[in-house]
Amino acid sequence: MAETHLTASAILSLFFFFFLALVLRGESAIGVNWGTLSSHRLSPSVVVDLMKENGIQKVKIFDADPIALKGLMGSKIEVMVGISNDMLGLLSSSPVAADLWVRDNVSRYAVKGGVNIRYVAVGNEPFLSNYQGQFQNFVLPALINLQQSLTKANLASYVKLVVPCNADAYESSLPSQGAFRPELTPLITQIVSFLNTNGSPFVVNIYPFLSLYQSTDFPQDYAFFDGTTHPVTDGQNVYSNAFDGNFDTLVAALNRIGYGQMPIVVGEVGWPTDGALGANLSAARAFNQGLINHVLSNKGTPLRPGVPPMDIYLFSLLDEGQKSILPGNFERHWGIFSFDGQAKYPLNLGLGRLLRNARDVQYLPSRWCIADPSRDLSGVGNHIKLACSVADCTTLSFGGSCNAIGAKGNISYAFNSYYQLQKQNSQSCDFDGLGLVTFLDPSIGDCRFLVGISDSSGSASLAGERNVFMLWIVTLSVCVVLRIMGSL
Repeated sequence: MAETHLTASAILSLFFFFFLALVLRGESAIGVNWGTLSSHRLSPSVVVDLMKENGIQKVKIFDADPIALKGLMGSKIEVMVGISNDMLGLLSSSPVAADLWVRDNVSRYAVKGGVNIRYVAVGNEPFLSNYQGQFQNFVLPALINLQQSLTKANLASYVKLVVPCNADAYESSLPSQGAFRPELTPLITQIVSFLNTNGSPFVVNIYPFLSLYQSTDFPQDYAFFDGTTHPVTDGQNVYSNAFDGNFDTLVAALNRIGYGQMPIVVGEVGWPTDGALGANLSAARAFNQGLINHVLSNKGTPLRPGVPPMDIYLFSLLDEGQKSILPGNFERHWGIFSFDGQAKYPLNLGLGRLLRNARDVQYLPSRWCIADPSRDLSGVGNHIKLACSVADCTTLSFGGSCNAIGAKGNISYAFNSYYQLQKQNSQSCDFDGLGLVTFLDPSIGDCRFLVGISDSSGSASLAGERNVFMLWIVTLSVCVVLRIMGSL
């Protein structure tokens, strides 16, 4: 009987795993994150055309940006719309606020010929250790309110709520021992149960670059996909890259709370090209191409063989010159395309061809601002501080692509960054007579002196849309206050 029982158990286990593979397996898709914190913002029509031209069928945006959403109308691109962490408190405390948010940011666009909104990301890494718990108690109530709002709008069967989770929400010394942080486990168990009940995947952000950047002991080759001299042995499983190890740590953590079958989407993954040691074009190409090939091979990971992530969203589509650099100067250089939609390096997204550049980009005239070589530049320090406090000078940092162009080159780069940000206004290249406009491109090697984008026609539209958004926030706040007063 014992032998028969074991055989039956083995057959049952094999059947379950086969069923799980059928449920979770499918063609993994390569999506992108489209951030808009840029001083030189491409028009949404150019960005959407860029995605379509490169066969990108999924995009994640970080808020319900009306400009981006209008640009996505009719594109058929599958969209994940984000809700910022600072809105979670309001949405968790007020069903009315949730109703209004869904009405204005989902129902408004989810119409025939509209935006193909598939997911709503409730917060962005709300469990990050650095937040010290300030957002985590809002997540589940916000999910409940938003789910009710989607149901009222007859959208709950298609639009799914997700919670992008950072990789520091779980931990272990070996992947098979993965577990959520003890203080988070009860809450995440409730959230995962909610997501599972409503047919949502678990969304996680995985960044091997940050592991390498933050630890000098981290083996560099383990961050990539070409094999390593420092594999991680975990029982019978051997891990040759950090992505698989991180992914399986999450799989083990989910299994530990009873949801080992949960579909997983990688919401952010990528490698920066500038602003730090190890952040360069060749490393970014090696990582992203290795990642894409690995995921599209459908090999899966040791704990989920043959079951790759549902989807991965590369971080990111475009560079963002206004992102915070508190984590590091590399934060402004994650794009597979530069700010103007030009491919930074050859990359095949699985379509059998390399990236194609954006079309119809309207540039400012081909002129640059440099330091006047005939002037004494000894008193230029304050001018550089002013220029770089407004414009992006992160490529001048240690490890950056413009770090080795010399003192005068650094001054010219700072002057030009400010000049282009000011739409080449002649006065913006004065710097007390130390600046000089030139028609000869001063770029040196990999250090590119940019020319700005002509977006004067889009500025008024952007301001108008932002004013509408701010009016919505004020109106929403008034409605919530009135509701609270009415309940007293």
